[in-house]
Amino acid sequence: MLTLKPQPLTAEAFAPFGDVIETRDRDFFMINKGNTQRYHRLADVSLGKAEDTAIISIFKTHAYTMPMPISMLERHPLGSQAFIPLNGEPFLIVVAPLGETPDVSKIQAFISDGQQGINYHTGVWHHPVISCAAEDSFLVIDRTGEGHNCDEYDFPAEISIQLLPA
Repeated sequence: MLTLKPQPLTAEAFAPFGDVIETRDRDFFMINKGNTQRYHRLADVSLGKAEDTAIISIFKTHAYTMPMPISMLERHPLGSQAFIPLNGEPFLIVVAPLGETPDVSKIQAFISDGQQGINYHTGVWHHPVISCAAEDSFLVIDRTGEGHNCDEYDFPAEISIQLLPA
């Protein structure tokens, strides 16, 4: 059995899987006659084809019971996918590196502090959003266009993965 204990989300630790979207320790410049700090280009939206479109959605979700079995991961082979918490609540992240299937020995878990969003790089295996709050909402930025953009991988029954609470 693999037990995942979430580690704090940092840009360095998460870099193999995507970008951490946050303003802490990031450069900015002033706009709007000096009234607004702009933290520019915190992550890039990746689109697979020129005719693809970046879209913005809101996901409303509920917390899972912990410890939580991880029985599947998904990936988006044609574009990136960003999650930005709207209510300031921490959320959990389970990821595995690029590959034809998720490498169980390389699965990692992170916890956002609720002020951090994430942007999964194209093709990175991840679990669907895992809320720590009873109910939560996320701004989601990803792509729409031709082609299948969600591969799901169900782990064989003999592989047991448990995500511990944060």
